[in-house]
Amino acid sequence: MSYYKVLGFDKEPFSTSPDPAFLYLTREHEIALTNVLIEIRLRRGLSVILGDVGTGKTSLSRKLVQYLKERGDFIFHIVLDPCFENEHLFLSYLARNFDINLDGYCGSDRKLWQLNVMDLKEALEKFLFQACHEAQKTVVLIIDEAQKLSEPSMEMLRVLLNYETNENKLLQVVLLGQMELHPKILRIPNFCDRISFKHTLHPLGLKDAKDLIHFRIRQAGYTSNSNLFLDEAIQLIHKVSHGYPRRITLLCHRALKNLVMQNKWAVDEGIVRGIIEEDVSSGWLSPVLR
Repeated sequence: MSYYKVLGFDKEPFSTSPDPAFLYLTREHEIALTNVLIEIRLRRGLSVILGDVGTGKTSLSRKLVQYLKERGDFIFHIVLDPCFENEHLFLSYLARNFDINLDGYCGSDRKLWQLNVMDLKEALEKFLFQACHEAQKTVVLIIDEAQKLSEPSMEMLRVLLNYETNENKLLQVVLLGQMELHPKILRIPNFCDRISFKHTLHPLGLKDAKDLIHFRIRQAGYTSNSNLFLDEAIQLIHKVSHGYPRRITLLCHRALKNLVMQNKWAVDEGIVRGIIEEDVSSGWLSPVLR
């Protein structure tokens, strides 16, 4: 039996998979999500969310996808690994994943890879216009790990953001990337100028860290009135994790496993400190971070 079943959970409370049901929306995350949705609704074009590793960008992207799925007026795709060597590969990828009709460009003996960049751009522009104005849909492209975008890909995004009517942009783009995306954007001023909304996610404070832990426990089906994590343990978890949600989640997962193995009723400072000492002794954690 899994440890979380022993403790009375229906699901694993501290999985690192980006399940939107387990995303604790801090004020920062809520501001980011709400504003991105507003920009998409108004068809403003480009939104950028920055944050260090483990600040919740991927989970936020899945929450956004969940919202778009619940509506019937969006056509969307999420790119998880935007490593495209050139413009042609990028455009071909979009054509395939948006299921763009290329009959007017591909004859019976002509394959997608044989189309040139101009053909692909023209086909994409026609698709966007038909989707937005004939079908009354909003087309959204979400790119996670956007710091991996090459300069040719970013230049192509800039071109695609030029596709517009007198009222709005035909393609809505949401970039979520690590902090190294920021200087890449600044090196392309006419790309930077197109950002309608920009936001940076920061590590959590102690209160948000505590609320995140209790939120995930409740979401996993824990109904007991007793606290599984004592305040002293949460304070140490926050200190060692520096408030990064992914690190908090990993520490809490290990703490609950140790709770079961040690046959204790709650995660106390001793359990967390034992995990830290184990990581220090094995070389996975610097002693100064204790």
